[in-house]
Amino acid sequence: MRSVRQSTEGARTIKGTSFYQHFLFSQRIERFHFSVVHSARTYFPFKGERGPINIFSRRGVCTCKVFIVAGESSGDAIGSRLMASLRCLSPQPLVFAGVGGPLMEKEGFQSQFPIEDISVMGLVELIPHSLRLWRRLRETITAAIAFKPDLVITVDSKGFSFRVHRGITEAYAAKGCCRPLAVHYVAPSFWAWKGGEDKLKGLSKIVDHVLCILPFEDAVCRASGLGATFVGHPVLEEASVVTTADGKPQNGPFRSSRGVTFRQHYGLETGSTLLSVLPGSRLQEVQRMLPIFGEAVNLLQKSVADLKVAMPTPQCRLVTRRVEELVATWRVPVLVLPAASDTDKYNSFSASSAALCTSGTAVLQAHLACVPCVAAYRAHPLTEYFIRRRTKLKYISLPNILLDSAVIPEALFGSCTAGQIVSYLRPLMENKELQKKQLLTVEKVKNLLTPPVIEMPRCSAVASHSPETSALLRKPSIVAASCILRLLDQRTVKLACRAEA
Repeated sequence: MRSVRQSTEGARTIKGTSFYQHFLFSQRIERFHFSVVHSARTYFPFKGERGPINIFSRRGVCTCKVFIVAGESSGDAIGSRLMASLRCLSPQPLVFAGVGGPLMEKEGFQSQFPIEDISVMGLVELIPHSLRLWRRLRETITAAIAFKPDLVITVDSKGFSFRVHRGITEAYAAKGCCRPLAVHYVAPSFWAWKGGEDKLKGLSKIVDHVLCILPFEDAVCRASGLGATFVGHPVLEEASVVTTADGKPQNGPFRSSRGVTFRQHYGLETGSTLLSVLPGSRLQEVQRMLPIFGEAVNLLQKSVADLKVAMPTPQCRLVTRRVEELVATWRVPVLVLPAASDTDKYNSFSASSAALCTSGTAVLQAHLACVPCVAAYRAHPLTEYFIRRRTKLKYISLPNILLDSAVIPEALFGSCTAGQIVSYLRPLMENKELQKKQLLTVEKVKNLLTPPVIEMPRCSAVASHSPETSALLRKPSIVAASCILRLLDQRTVKLACRAEA
């Protein structure tokens, strides 16, 4: 690496050359440096107190400024892993700013405002919060423009995210400047709605590239003129905490010593029946779903001996506080796991006989953890009416959508009652054949959500066919970060060539 350092220093001191010749030469050196660092950081992830250490860092390299926005708890988790992977792979120091939750803040930036201020979903549900959302939107756009980023990344929350991209695009256009690279992580569910594909065509004006988490999304995006890459589903990284040494999921209740340790740690008897309940990550979901779940659990207690509930909560104090208030009246003992980490959540899965989940990411998490589960969802009556009129889907849970089969029972909208939930949940907890039928699909779902192995740098001396390498290069956050850095590199070269021409 000494020659690379010398070459780069030389590039900064060449006299008699134009700025753009100097710039292009520096970029060629930087791209070579990127491939070396990409390989070394991927396979030798040295870590310090503040994260991975760049063993090839050098003084004089310009920082890359990244403005990143996540609007809810799941986006906070996705964003934090992406930030860590970008730091790990980038040849340049990165500076982050934007909007996110506690997990993203741990990766080294301060959110412009609490993530709960924009964590709202629905149609009618948005109305009481519209003024606050509009104010936060303007604050986000203003902060992004003042930050002068090289890259803008939004994570999920399509309504807020695309308005941020539009505002930034319009602001730069008004100044006659080229806007920063715009990337959206987690494609909008256009495939779920009638006429959804038509809405994609306008996105290419405000977003350069979409990172898709489902295997069928990237082709549809590209057909609409929008750059897209399938990077794998982020839940695959979370689910890795319950895999065995050979990478296969653990099956059956008490899937590992994790379940036994979890019960011992919290004083749960071995003979008791534990049910994991996940009411959602948004406050509005918790307030709507927990009363229904409470009725269902109280009914279930009549036929299930020594029933207990484990309830992981998201990284949001307001949601956790509301959960604790609502479960205080339940007749069944409830173990609340405040601000639960991925490990806490999957440990509770390992100790549970079944899971009851508000439809969303939690259903996929439980399924990949090999826990028999039931999905449920209620919304405002007008929102439910709109969904019924506009949706193209037969199912709402991702495993069911991917397999086009009702693998996971769903209690939705008007059918989401305590009695209906219990009618699905009780047989699933008692009937081994029903459990087996559901769990047999886990590996197929996992394979569908796994991205292809990213291409190895040519200079890498590590064999790309080794199991460790293959697993690492299939990590969704690594694939996403690699794609983003490649896009940045291509954009830099393109702008330099355009300027020289």
